[in-house]
Amino acid sequence: MAVLSAEQTMLKDAADGWVREYAPVSAFRKMRDAGQAQNPACYQDMADMGWTGILIPEEYGGSDFGLTAMTLVMEELGRQLVVSPLFSTALLGATIIANMADARQKMAWLPAIADGSLRVCLAVDEGAHHDIRHTALTATQTDDGFVLNGTKTHVVDGMQAELILVLARSDGTPGTADGLSLFAVQGKHIQRKPLGVLDRRDYAEMTFDGVKVAPDALIGPLNQAGPRLEQALDIARIGLAAEMLGLSQQAFDTTLEYLKSRKQFDTVLAQFQAIQHRMADLFCQIELVRSVVEHAARSVDGDAPDRTEVAIMAKSMANDLANLMTRQMVQLHGGIGMTDLHDAGLYLKRARALEALFGNTAWQNERFANLHGY
Repeated sequence: MAVLSAEQTMLKDAADGWVREYAPVSAFRKMRDAGQAQNPACYQDMADMGWTGILIPEEYGGSDFGLTAMTLVMEELGRQLVVSPLFSTALLGATIIANMADARQKMAWLPAIADGSLRVCLAVDEGAHHDIRHTALTATQTDDGFVLNGTKTHVVDGMQAELILVLARSDGTPGTADGLSLFAVQGKHIQRKPLGVLDRRDYAEMTFDGVKVAPDALIGPLNQAGPRLEQALDIARIGLAAEMLGLSQQAFDTTLEYLKSRKQFDTVLAQFQAIQHRMADLFCQIELVRSVVEHAARSVDGDAPDRTEVAIMAKSMANDLANLMTRQMVQLHGGIGMTDLHDAGLYLKRARALEALFGNTAWQNERFANLHGY
């Protein structure tokens, strides 16, 4: 583990304490059983603690604490499967607006994100697989703005968000990242329906049927959103990797405690050498991913030249780790791990959902290879 500053240590400890007390995995289970997607009170607590302003510049009401700090919070949220708009709004949404919007747009939205009063989501995917080059939703320029037509799917926190950032094709044809533009659309103008996703998180399908937006809804230059949005998505991928790291660590800790207490043939399972080897290997995998996630976050904070590569590595390796660790959690718990009474299935489902979000392992590896000319 990297050496943290005093402020980062305090943030991590505060996040750990709050999550354990106010948002344990048992709270997520209750929300799931009640059909509740999110807990607004919990998100307001996050805003009151300053988490929603971590990536927002001070002049807009944030702390500008950096991505390393945000990953510390995301890791703790991942441990207890916390569902909230923090990722979609304060990490991804704030990053896009801070890096792509003009001064007027930043002043309109960033302070509201920082104080928790505005929830934002990104509508980018249109099919089963993530790739902004496949964008087909059209933005047709008119005398008084633009008209949006098309459908977006698997929009994270899409049912709750008041401001929708929509990636649209304003020029060219699907298959290229050229000719893409980003628009801000008020949620009341969009047709939305919830999607029954594996981990019961808030995902939505959005239909834009002749939605009219004013010229000032455009974020950044026309037809040039692709490269800068991909940079913002890389930051989001590091955040997701941190969440999967926390999920994996909790799955490991829970499994280890079980192995220390469960007996077979009058022997504690943790004393079997084969089990010890397996857990030792899982521990090493977790620490390896932790080092990559920490390096990726610091690369962004320091604007390092390899930030794209390490972001891809972080998401790819975290995908594999979360899937491996949650499968092992189920197997090592035996029969109880196969039931809904145990939390193992909740962790397994969240791992599967997060792997697919903004690029699964195969997609990340292909992108890494393409960057290096393969």
